[in-house]
Amino acid sequence: MSAAPPGRLVDNVAEFARLLRRAGLPVGPAETLAAAEALTRIDLGAKAEAKAALAATMVHRREHREIFDQAFALFWRDATAARHALAMTLMEKRKEIERKPAPAARRVAEAFARPRDQAPEPKDEPPRFDAVLTANAAERLQAMDFEAMGAEEIALAKREIRRLVLPLDARRTRRRHADPLGAEIDLRATLRTSLRQGGEILSLARARRVERPPPLVVICDISGSMARYAQILLHFLHAVSNARERVQVFLFGTRLSNITRQLRYRDAEVAFQMVAHVVPDWSGGTRIGEALAIFNRRWARRVLGQGAIVLLVTDGLDRDGAIGLAENMDRLHRSCRRLIWLNPLLRWEGFQPKSQGVRAMLPHVDEFRPVHNLASLRALIDLLSRPAPARERIMALAS
Repeated sequence: MSAAPPGRLVDNVAEFARLLRRAGLPVGPAETLAAAEALTRIDLGAKAEAKAALAATMVHRREHREIFDQAFALFWRDATAARHALAMTLMEKRKEIERKPAPAARRVAEAFARPRDQAPEPKDEPPRFDAVLTANAAERLQAMDFEAMGAEEIALAKREIRRLVLPLDARRTRRRHADPLGAEIDLRATLRTSLRQGGEILSLARARRVERPPPLVVICDISGSMARYAQILLHFLHAVSNARERVQVFLFGTRLSNITRQLRYRDAEVAFQMVAHVVPDWSGGTRIGEALAIFNRRWARRVLGQGAIVLLVTDGLDRDGAIGLAENMDRLHRSCRRLIWLNPLLRWEGFQPKSQGVRAMLPHVDEFRPVHNLASLRALIDLLSRPAPARERIMALAS
């Protein structure tokens, strides 16, 4: 990086900030001004110092650092990195290439390839007519089955999922916090204070109960029959994992995989790339009984304490003929506070629990709900926001 006059330097920093925004980094005017100020306090002839100054002012998340590094190398004319990004862009246009580039490289390449001056949207249609079409399209999107969506509808659905308001079902726990305005008297703290005052109780210490949302555990089927639903639901689970504490997410097909740590990455593309590395059985067979047995044996005691709610997402079609399924469902049901089964097959009005897997699972759940479109996801959020009703097994439907 070579030294430049102040005016040219500010223009370069502003252009670099626009490039980072196109690549998805949250770089605003404050970061841009801070970066320009930082460059005036270093030796511009030292590229490492310039890179460190820009990174310190423009990168706020660890997962964005890789994108920043590649954008920096390209923007400041690193010949090797430029050739790499160009190769990535060309590879994307060739369908015969199966291996996809890393998310960071692809996003930086797209940021460079995107035209800087976007053409304005055509305004031939009257505004009133547009509003009606938008409302109708939104209603259709809410009711459209995930499996029937095209690429454009799926992109819109993912955007809607990111806007969903997550449930705030905080509940009182046994823990207490000191609070002078609390409704409860903290006897231990009161006596402890009195000892420092010669045994006289001059005032009462007060406390209040701590409120926290209960643990949420999601066990999602990713077999072939659930592949389309699982791909979209994964965006919902990513949003929940980053907006709420104590969320555990497991995927299963022929084996059980814990993806809680991978979904904690705030950048969705990075998170899904990490999930793809640890889950080897996408779109394969289903062994529900074996997956639940592994969960009960290895994970139930770790994650199902303190009134946990379990969301079991599967169509109930078990390749092993429901062997051991009823026993493991019963154990799972008794280990949690509320077990909700989400089944996309419930979108059919004439659904009947005829398969062995469904009949073995159904007596051991508290709720049996559909999950096939945005409306069903909104209904699920509304359900989780309400207090849990008394347990009533839905034996009638299973009989």
